[in-house]
Amino acid sequence: MEIKRSGSQPSGKGQPEYFTGSVRVDPLNQMNEPGRVSCAFVTFEPGARTAWHSHPLGQTLVVTAGCGRVQKWGEPRQEIRPGDVVSILPGEKHWHGAAPTTAMTHISIVEQLDGKGADWMEMVNDTQYKE
Repeated sequence: MEIKRSGSQPSGKGQPEYFTGSVRVDPLNQMNEPGRVSCAFVTFEPGARTAWHSHPLGQTLVVTAGCGRVQKWGEPRQEIRPGDVVSILPGEKHWHGAAPTTAMTHISIVEQLDGKGADWMEMVNDTQYKE
């Protein structure tokens, strides 16, 4: 058993090739073999969002604060709020992020396949974000 104390792991910035706007990633665990699950608090400042992406084994998001948006490719954008749980199926193209005027934090839970947790695609443009 291992306890990770709050504040014991450094925060990181969301990489600009995968995110639009200001995003902070706070890891919750370090994956140790044979484990494949990683978890992080991800905070999106107003208007910040991921690029379109998918996950080989899916993703679960648990919204903990603020107001956000999520969209599956080909479907309407949806609003998400604290307490909402978003289950994203393996291979499902999607994006998620904050509302235009409100930050949003979620816990991201991803299982890796062969060391890979995500397949990143094109950025979400302003038109797609606002639709």
